[in-house]
Amino acid sequence: MVSFQTLYEAALRNWGEEKVQALLPDVSTGDELRATGDDRYLSAMARCVFRAGFSWKVIAKKWPDFETVFGGFTPLALANYSDERIDTLMGDTRIVRHRTKIQSVRDNALFICDIQHSHGSFANYIADWPEESIVELWFALKKRGGRLGGNTGPGFLRLMGKDTFMLSKDVCAVLLNHQLMDSLSPNSKRDLLKVQAIFNRFQQDSAYPLSHISRIMALSLQPPS
Repeated sequence: MVSFQTLYEAALRNWGEEKVQALLPDVSTGDELRATGDDRYLSAMARCVFRAGFSWKVIAKKWPDFETVFGGFTPLALANYSDERIDTLMGDTRIVRHRTKIQSVRDNALFICDIQHSHGSFANYIADWPEESIVELWFALKKRGGRLGGNTGPGFLRLMGKDTFMLSKDVCAVLLNHQLMDSLSPNSKRDLLKVQAIFNRFQQDSAYPLSHISRIMALSLQPPS
C-alpha cells in the first residue's frame, strides 16, 4: 500500500515545497471554532449551498447583498421565516432566486437551533466532533441539514476551518490509481468509512491535518500547467 510520504514527495516534485505549503488550507483550533458565532456557520452553509453548481465568483460578488437580505443569518430569526417570506425573497434581485436553496436557509437555521438546544451552540457541536470520524459528521449534515449532501457539507466545514478531507476528483483518482480503494462511490457510506480509515492512517503516519493530507494527495496527481 502506498505511503503518505510517497504522495508527499510526488507533490513536492510537481510543485515545489514552498508552493505546496502555500496551498495548504487553514485549519482552526477547537477554541477558534467555538468562538465563532452560529450566524457565521449558517452564513457559510448558505454560501456553500448557493455556489453549488453555480459560479463561485458570482456568489462571492453578491455575498454582501445575501448578508443584508438574510439579516446577517441569525438562526432564530431565519428559522421562523414563513412560506410567504420565502415567496417575497423569490422576487429579490439582490440574491440568486432559487427556491429550494432559499428554503434551505430556513431548514439549516432550524437545524442549528435544534443543535443549540442539545449542545449550547452549533459552534460547540462542530468543534467537539472528532476528526477521526469526520465522515459521520458529513452524514449528520446531509441527514439533518438542507442541501448539505455531496461535497457541500465537507466544503462548509472546510470553509469554517474544521479539519476535514475533501473527496475531489483528484483525491478520488489518487485513491483509485494507487489501489487504496478498489472502487469508490462518494454516496456509499461503506466506501466513505473505508476512506476515513485511509486518511486516519495517513494522519498517524504524518501528523498532518486531514485537510492538508487531501490537498497534498491532489497535488501529487496534477503537475503545474
